Amino acid sequence: MSKSQNSVGRRGFLKTAATGAAGIVAGAKPGLAQSRQDPDQTVPSDLTLRVKALESLLVDKGLVDRVALDRIVDAFETKIGPRNGARVVARAWVDAAYKKRLLADASTAMEELGFHRHQGEDIVALENTAKIHNLVVCTLCSCYPWPLLGLPPVWYKSAPYRSRAVIDPRGVLKEFGVDVGADVEVRVWDSTSEVRYIVLPERPAGSERLGEDALAALVTRDSMIGTARVTLGAAERPA
Repeated sequence: MSKSQNSVGRRGFLKTAATGAAGIVAGAKPGLAQSRQDPDQTVPSDLTLRVKALESLLVDKGLVDRVALDRIVDAFETKIGPRNGARVVARAWVDAAYKKRLLADASTAMEELGFHRHQGEDIVALENTAKIHNLVVCTLCSCYPWPLLGLPPVWYKSAPYRSRAVIDPRGVLKEFGVDVGADVEVRVWDSTSEVRYIVLPERPAGSERLGEDALAALVTRDSMIGTARVTLGAAERPA
């Protein structure tokens, strides 16, 4: 999914919150692949259009600063998350004791790094291994660990993902480019308003020489949902 496509969904979601209309859910499309590829070709929902109209009115009246809204969006995209979650993952990769605490009580472990829950929800960390692959979904709406991952992507809120992740998780993972072997157990976890999840992806082979900051830079939002693996870029691969 391209950065521009992510921005469309994030901006719409955040601006809804900024104007007091919480809980936007992206309109469903015929299939997951399409929902990930062509958000700009879909007619906006009635609620989305009303939010845009309200935003324009507030800006025209001088009650809302469009630049300020853009700064809020940028904060969620680049400062609040998913960099926070990436730091948690990287710390767990380099610190065995911290990893143990994270898997036992992720809510407390994330607070050790200065990240706090905002709605009293419990955070649970799920470890991916060579034999277990975890996938996170919210079948009811779009419950998501905001303090760690920022805003949820458009496809996470779409009806195709929410239904198919449960019915055909291997097929969904394959569409995301993750081929899971028949000998690997796929576990699907359904987020709620009380319990939310972060996946601790497998540390990529060959990353042993990398420090914590460099490791955090490798971790993506999708890998912490379970729809991607963490890989080394050309610059990080051993010579």
